[in-house]
Amino acid sequence: MEAAGLPDIVINTFRYYYDQLLHGQTGFIPENDIEPVESVPDSETFPDSLAQTGQEALPHTVMIKLNGGLGTSMGLDRAKSLLKVKNGLSFLDIIARQALTANIPLVLMNSFATRDDSLALLRQYPDLQRDHIPLDFVQHKVPKVAQADLSPVEWPADPDLEWCPPGHGDIYTALVTSGMLTRLLDAGYRYAFVSNVDNLGAALDPLILGYFVQNDLPFMMEVADRTEIDRKGGHLARRKSDGQLILREAAQCLPDDQPEFQNIQKHKYFNTNNLWLNLPVLKQYLEEHNYLLGLPMIRNSKTVDPRDSTSTPVYHLETAMGAAIAVFEGAGAVRVPRTRFAPVKTTNDLLAVRSDAYLLTEDYRIIQNPARKLGQIVIALDPAVYRLIDEMEARFPYGPPSLLDCQRLTIVGDVRFGREVVLKGQVELINPSGSQQVIQDFAVLEGLYRWD
Repeated sequence: MEAAGLPDIVINTFRYYYDQLLHGQTGFIPENDIEPVESVPDSETFPDSLAQTGQEALPHTVMIKLNGGLGTSMGLDRAKSLLKVKNGLSFLDIIARQALTANIPLVLMNSFATRDDSLALLRQYPDLQRDHIPLDFVQHKVPKVAQADLSPVEWPADPDLEWCPPGHGDIYTALVTSGMLTRLLDAGYRYAFVSNVDNLGAALDPLILGYFVQNDLPFMMEVADRTEIDRKGGHLARRKSDGQLILREAAQCLPDDQPEFQNIQKHKYFNTNNLWLNLPVLKQYLEEHNYLLGLPMIRNSKTVDPRDSTSTPVYHLETAMGAAIAVFEGAGAVRVPRTRFAPVKTTNDLLAVRSDAYLLTEDYRIIQNPARKLGQIVIALDPAVYRLIDEMEARFPYGPPSLLDCQRLTIVGDVRFGREVVLKGQVELINPSGSQQVIQDFAVLEGLYRWD
């Protein structure tokens, strides 16, 4: 790590987790050590006066977006945030315009793989540059560890694969080593709203900022009600030993505890990864603890070459940024509506957001179309045909069909859509024939269609 030029703080942080691994620690959080969180303050009940408090704090607030992913699961080979998602605008276009509308700085936490392309796009928005705050800082890399002997793995065929990102919990270390934390504080910024770049619901809300400011919290997590589709996501809990709120991720759950982990009636709040940081408190804590936040370790089992399941088994030693809720005494959580969690992870999500089921507002928020009366749409595209962006777009050459009045869309097999197709209710398109079937221009579909 020294040879790679990594800062001492990064090396010391990795050593902290590597020592845990050597001493047999797994990062598991047993069910017996925690208890469920019954309730948290609900942002939908906050008084309007908090929005004014938030507006007054905006000049001291910065928006930070995690922008390290390439979107390889959808076939992308560059920053996922450059993907066009709505009205010809990319994730980054929308986020940049959100920041300009709110008149606050935007800062990206990039990876080495996403930095150049992302900064090139942001040059289209020169007004983003303010108070001499850089537009980004870069997350670090750490060695992958061979599972067999716990040594740093060697992979001469591609030495770059010997390294991995240490999870988004690295944001706290990278804020320090990049000098970004000091720059923000010197420029008068006290609060940071942090979220994933692909969560189009994560716009800065002055009402929630007002609650954070008025209660002088050191750290705050936005949580939402867990549903069946959230069973495998990290959930909020309370540590029995001291009553502190904590985050437990799936990789931190013992196999025997999985049924309880996925019990959405018991553990009913999940982490949206929309977080609020009190920057002076963060700086003070880091200085007092030798720049080691001490987040719980996540030991992820992988192979050194993610494209080759027979390559050397390795561990990625990672941390989650939301786990900082367990570090700061007095840290809080607030319940937010599901609309603040709208990630685009798959082509299913992308088709929905691009369609008329969602709108882009004048202040650049993605919202469900108010004319839609059916709740959140459910889309299941055949992954053998539609998983990759290019494959999906080839089958919707004229854009998405109208999904305004569609409750559920299921496609099995290869189906291509013509112009201005309208889907209503529950639509199932089943094509086991092996040859592509075409939906004609202006067709209106409802119910089940099969091509045998």
